[in-house]
Amino acid sequence: MQDLTQQILELVRRTSTDLPADIENKLRASLAQEEPGSAAHGALETILKNVALARKNSTPICQDTGTPLFYVHYPEGTSTRKLRRMIQDAVIAATKKNYLRPNSVDAITGKNTGDNTGDEHYPTIHFEEVDEDQPLTIELMLKGGGCENVGAQYKLPNVGMHAGRDLAGVRKVVLDAVYQAQGKGCAPGVLGIAIGGDRGSSYLASKETLLSKIGDENPNPELAAMEQQITEEANQMGIGPMGFGGKTTVLDTKIKGLHRLPASYFVSVSYMCWAYRRRKMTVQGDEVRYD
Repeated sequence: MQDLTQQILELVRRTSTDLPADIENKLRASLAQEEPGSAAHGALETILKNVALARKNSTPICQDTGTPLFYVHYPEGTSTRKLRRMIQDAVIAATKKNYLRPNSVDAITGKNTGDNTGDEHYPTIHFEEVDEDQPLTIELMLKGGGCENVGAQYKLPNVGMHAGRDLAGVRKVVLDAVYQAQGKGCAPGVLGIAIGGDRGSSYLASKETLLSKIGDENPNPELAAMEQQITEEANQMGIGPMGFGGKTTVLDTKIKGLHRLPASYFVSVSYMCWAYRRRKMTVQGDEVRYD
């Protein structure tokens, strides 16, 4: 198996320093909707200047370079043990080159490893096997602590919010999560929502929805309509960029439904800040492509 450490390092660099076009375009469209001279307009202008400087200088878009979340689809017969080592080595190299801050802190002792390694969960790597003739794909998301902190999980029914076990109830609790987040999640953000599953699979699926591009259409028409409704209603709250007020609180909403036990009805909301850092590399033979 070829050594892909340097290629994965490049994936980390691009993810940390170069915001994807779909996100930048959405931010620019949002800027045009805000009142010139307003705090919201100024915040978005500053964000976009920062995006351009980070790309030009190959420096992190945000000082919080986030938790590295890798999603690896590997062809049958590939060694996941070797892939894990390559990813870990690439993360260590990226930390030395300052594409990543040394963020990995032991929860018990408080000790920082200094190189973004830790137990088997840091960096976080999800593996899924595909057919032998399929390419190797590695997707990376860097999820900052601020937006992670305002994520939420609800159990329906929720009597206090009059939210039942239906999509109307889901809408109520998701909008509550947006309201509770205010500016602490570094708005404008993107909502990744999972309905169903158990507590663990629901949170995992809510983050997986964030791997798709802004504007990608949900194949379920009912969920697609709900995504649009939640985005529109969230933007009517007036929270605005960084909580300064304005028309842009949520850039997009993505929803996925999971099977569940009859006894449980979870709704998990993963909030992604404006620094929506995700990239993908595809390896087919000797060819490596970055998206």
